[in-house]
Amino acid sequence: MQSLIPKQQYALRRNALMQWMGADSIAILPAAPQHIRNRDADYRYRQDSDFYYLSGFAEPEAVLCIIPNRPQGEFILFCRERDREREIWDGYRAGLEGAIELYGADDAYPFSKLDEIIPSLIEGKKRLYVNLGAQADFDARVMTWVNNLRAKARQGAKAPAEFVMLNHLLHELRLYKSADELHVMRKAATISANAHIRAMQKAKHGLYEYELEAEIIHEFMRNGCVAPAYNTIVGSGANACILHYIDNRRQMQHGDLVLIDAGAELDHYAADITRTFPVSGRFSAEQKAIYEIVLAAQLAAIDAVHPDNHWDKPHSVAVEILTQGLLELGLLQGSLSDNIEQGLYREFYMHRTGHWLGMDVHDVGDYKVAEEWRQLEAGMVLTVEPGLYIAPDNQKVAAKWRGIGVRIEDDVLVTKNGHEVLTSAAPKAVADIEQLMRG
Repeated sequence: MQSLIPKQQYALRRNALMQWMGADSIAILPAAPQHIRNRDADYRYRQDSDFYYLSGFAEPEAVLCIIPNRPQGEFILFCRERDREREIWDGYRAGLEGAIELYGADDAYPFSKLDEIIPSLIEGKKRLYVNLGAQADFDARVMTWVNNLRAKARQGAKAPAEFVMLNHLLHELRLYKSADELHVMRKAATISANAHIRAMQKAKHGLYEYELEAEIIHEFMRNGCVAPAYNTIVGSGANACILHYIDNRRQMQHGDLVLIDAGAELDHYAADITRTFPVSGRFSAEQKAIYEIVLAAQLAAIDAVHPDNHWDKPHSVAVEILTQGLLELGLLQGSLSDNIEQGLYREFYMHRTGHWLGMDVHDVGDYKVAEEWRQLEAGMVLTVEPGLYIAPDNQKVAAKWRGIGVRIEDDVLVTKNGHEVLTSAAPKAVADIEQLMRG
């Protein structure tokens, strides 16, 4: 399937990267490897995010090269050739012609010719941009090319003198989302929000967690998302207190809360939403008390997503409100400042309030620059996801609080003058959730 991002956008990305690379350089990036699930069954293939960001090319067994100022063309793609027999078994391939016509490559060569052609592209370049450490087999191949050139130094061959990590430049580009990217992310967010609504409408006593997961995946796939962006979490009862719970095998009971953390992936772009709601359709007094604290913290943290603030501001705002709420309920003792300074709240809130979001659900981009929290800027997308988790075996608190886990998460775009909540279609106010579930 062709990318939802226009082909011209990929060319703009490559040009931006080349401006940072400078002359006398070359960037080499391999496609993601295929992975065996068991025996001769593969996992569904998913392209490496960096590779896809620069090319829109979704096939395995491929390598792209970007060479600034190369007279014959700056974008070279190595890929599989057309093969009628293999295409009958495995699906269509773009081939060399498609690499040029569909994906804008200036030149395309068979993947089998890597060892023959790439050394000649590397020779004479001062800098080699590559992501060492990502794929050990490919790292070894790159070093073989470079060492072979070094061995021919007396014959006039010249190997690159510098190795530069490509992801340092590339991930800075990926941090700022274009209008085309945001169009796809908004669609992924809307599909994901509708999946959460569907789960709320279907939830009832006696269902298994995996049945709600099935409803969510159904909503994803019927809208063109072939896979979730990450393993879907459906944690009911005390399972909501397990941050990355994915077993999803428990039978839900009347009186449970169920925490669902699920997001669709559309054209390699992720959504990431968490909603917590009562299986019965009505919060108990204790559940509502915890939920309202988390919601207040989330709303305040979202308000702190603004170009005037740095990355850590939403987290610090959320921590203060969560801690104050725990003190008011008697789950913590002492002063607000002491509890925050000593990190006592971490018994109930042990993770950060968000992360970057984009092609990866925990997307790329530095959170600090020169040891200082990064300033938020227009075009960045992050999650805001505070929570409170009261372990079922926590003997320090009254039994009525034990086993309550709540997290509320939205995807938030930083705009020029503030923010936009991409996932606002998924209800989160207590009254709205209860009304939806009664409907």
